Amino acid sequence: MAEAFVALGGNVGNVRETFKRAIAMLCSDQKVSLIARSSDYRTAPWGVIDQPPFINAVIEIATDLEPHALLSRTQDSERALGRDRAKELHWGPRMIDLDMLLYDDRIINDERLTLPHPRMLERAFVLVPLAEIAPDRFIGEIRVRDALARIDAEGIEKLLPR
Repeated sequence: MAEAFVALGGNVGNVRETFKRAIAMLCSDQKVSLIARSSDYRTAPWGVIDQPPFINAVIEIATDLEPHALLSRTQDSERALGRDRAKELHWGPRMIDLDMLLYDDRIINDERLTLPHPRMLERAFVLVPLAEIAPDRFIGEIRVRDALARIDAEGIEKLLPR
């Protein structure tokens, strides 16, 4: 089985409940199993700043699905939860966003998928929850905790468990 990391984000509706539903959809059969889940974090919006704060988390999964099949599953889960990418503002409000971050140590760069996620090392809202569950994981030549130490994570608030 492969090890993969998926980021979850959203700022519309009951995001934490939507996360639970998204994880259940992703892990709905024996092809995907949840290994670890970070805490939820409240984060400032990124890109379009005139919108409510986001909630972000990261999960680690074990999967028999190939990377593109896993991408399809994440996108199917988003649609099932009400996301319509064609109708939303880029970096704008959304109920759910599922982004594949890593899939083993695979490097993929095609029209559908880029792994490792191309901007994850710039985004504290990804690195903070990732560092909670996999601080010693390498992304290329850099350890997750070291990547986090290089960026500003001020204002990210760990939420109490529900």
